[in-house]
Amino acid sequence: MQQLAEWVLGNGITVLGQRISWAELVGQLCALAVVFLAQRRTLATWPVQVAATVLLFAVYASAHLGGLAVRQVIILLISVYGWWAWQRRSDPVYGVVVRRAGPRERLALLAALVLGTTAFALLLEATGASWAPWPDAWIFVGTAVAFWAQGRGLVEFWLVWLAVDAVGVPLQFASGLHFSAAIYVVFAVLVVHGWWSWNRTARVQRAAERTSVGG
Repeated sequence: MQQLAEWVLGNGITVLGQRISWAELVGQLCALAVVFLAQRRTLATWPVQVAATVLLFAVYASAHLGGLAVRQVIILLISVYGWWAWQRRSDPVYGVVVRRAGPRERLALLAALVLGTTAFALLLEATGASWAPWPDAWIFVGTAVAFWAQGRGLVEFWLVWLAVDAVGVPLQFASGLHFSAAIYVVFAVLVVHGWWSWNRTARVQRAAERTSVGG
């Protein structure tokens, strides 16, 4: 196993003068596939996310980005929850049931982002685990909140992802992970489309529920 890890990190391809390890390439392509799968609300979203998590943990750990590496562990745990939650909320006609968050849920998401980022950034500063503690913390906490909201089927999880991408792109470039930064740019475009798609689906499913109750 250790030899395999060393091989996927030590070998890869070169694009425009930038070396991309197999772990980073396959991991980010899996992460990109997750966005497509999430738009379609398919259960395959979660096992592909698990594969991305394992590979990207190795990438970020080797780049000495403590927050981003530990983030993969949190994503793995939330992915297990999301897989279980989507199986419970699957509809034979409309697929996974999605909805807009209520006022209290939106407040809870915002509070988790602000308080979580502040607490984790201070922890990273105190331990010296990251050279960019505040953006590292924002990405870490934002990712956890986004995946939790995704597991709950909340449309707003796409907006949280957009906020994560806004910080993630410059941080990846500054870390020398140019391929990952380019993938984050693609993410942003797909996230906007995903938000529009889930909004439309939420309206359709809500109308169907009202018709069912009224009938």
